[in-house]
Amino acid sequence: MPMHRRTVLRSGLLAGAVAATPALLPSGTAFAAPAFVRRGRPAVSHGVQAGDMSGRSGVVWTRADRAARMSVEISTRPDFRRSITVPGDLLTADSDFTGRVRLSGLPTGQELHYRVRLADPDNPSVTGEPVAGRLRTAPGARDDVRFLWSADLAGQGWGINPDIGGYRVFRAMAERDPDFFLCSGDLWYSDGPITERVPLPDGQVWRNLVTPEKSKVAETLAEFRGQHKYNLMDDNLRAFTAAVPMVNQWDDHEVLNNWYPGEVLTDSRYTEKRVDVLAARARQALFEYLPIDRRPRDEGRVHRVIRYGPHLDVFVLDMRSFRDPNGPNNAPAPDTGILGAEQTAWLKRELAASRATWKVIANDIPLGLVVPDGQTGNEGVAQGDGGAPLGREAEIADVLSFIRHRDIANTVWLTADVHFTAAHHYSPDRAVFQDFKPFWEFVSGPLNAVVAVTPNPLDPTFGPEVRFAGTAESLAKNSPLYGNQFFGEVEIDAATTVMTVRLRDTDGAELWSVELNPER
Repeated sequence: MPMHRRTVLRSGLLAGAVAATPALLPSGTAFAAPAFVRRGRPAVSHGVQAGDMSGRSGVVWTRADRAARMSVEISTRPDFRRSITVPGDLLTADSDFTGRVRLSGLPTGQELHYRVRLADPDNPSVTGEPVAGRLRTAPGARDDVRFLWSADLAGQGWGINPDIGGYRVFRAMAERDPDFFLCSGDLWYSDGPITERVPLPDGQVWRNLVTPEKSKVAETLAEFRGQHKYNLMDDNLRAFTAAVPMVNQWDDHEVLNNWYPGEVLTDSRYTEKRVDVLAARARQALFEYLPIDRRPRDEGRVHRVIRYGPHLDVFVLDMRSFRDPNGPNNAPAPDTGILGAEQTAWLKRELAASRATWKVIANDIPLGLVVPDGQTGNEGVAQGDGGAPLGREAEIADVLSFIRHRDIANTVWLTADVHFTAAHHYSPDRAVFQDFKPFWEFVSGPLNAVVAVTPNPLDPTFGPEVRFAGTAESLAKNSPLYGNQFFGEVEIDAATTVMTVRLRDTDGAELWSVELNPER
């Protein structure tokens, strides 16, 4: 009888070159003075993260407190009695002492343990304490898959509050023991300064941890790097990333609210008004601080495919880098878009090539929700006129039509951005544009930010119908103090290939679920 990889480690060592990274610091040490004293042994300053795991490969990330040489020990055993040690990168100031190593030759469907030592580059015998992490590679045909998704961390001034245990939603997510976590963007708010105290309508006071980089809008590369460092001060997040591999995409707040290429700011908080300059700095920090696989052909590219065993491919979109300006969004195709021609062609090509049972499309912007930008602009795909596809809708209509005509089965869209959780079913029977297969789009978030009280309106162009929506009960209780932070869970049963989607709250309680039977 086969043994499940969640509970039993398979025997044997790794068959190829592998790498890993360091581990967690005790609470409150991420920014403590001793970590930056330039003597003694090098130390891991901001935990470890694994990411973009497939059946045979992935990456592991860490940051040192000074220049250091990484080495990685990896094993199928938590006691590391049988292991392989692999030399790693030299971490320097050029990357703010961050580094990642690409893993290869990993065994499929395996839970693996890794730990990292940092050595003085001039004296390899001087090493810091090893730091441990855990990862799972993509399964074989007999293993179930469970992953989570959400977005929006430290938004609207709600940062790490020690009074409530910090980012407590990550404790609930860790208890679900997922194979990986899909972060749908807005993992930090570069345009959202954090203050020490925030008075609440009921007389309570929200208290934040603060840092200089989070006390103003981010403009310099150091300030964008500081957005990542701030989040990694949280014990829950560091523990989560050490145990659960990540799949990261980005949205707007990694740079600033509702940004688009070519934008020039009038915001008086900024001395650098060119958004393209800010976005380049934010992108550099993003790739320095997140475990995104950067193979040469994909250098600097956020959109990519994560092939996670025979039953799941995840298509990570970038709906920020190639969009047109946030105007009325009603021009005829092909004058505007949100994916761009190159990414649209890539998505079609990869969807057609997929042999996975389920094709999850990770769209950081919802398809049918109307998201305005100012008085006349539009941030999202839908513009609310309810007619035939125009503007960015036309590009999505083209993709949906392609899926139908190529008979691509079992596509599910996962998104965030709008600060509530919801289940939307799209059907041509209800739609103005009808050349597509019915599909689901699930919304989840935020992780630690303002919660919407009223859901955004839906545009009927693609025939969406609300099956569930979860929001805050009132404006007076729209902060993380009162709960109503959300994450989603997807589980694929290997025996039946049924996908179950659950929407959960701050404490992990199930709010709503649905079972989806695959097309055969």
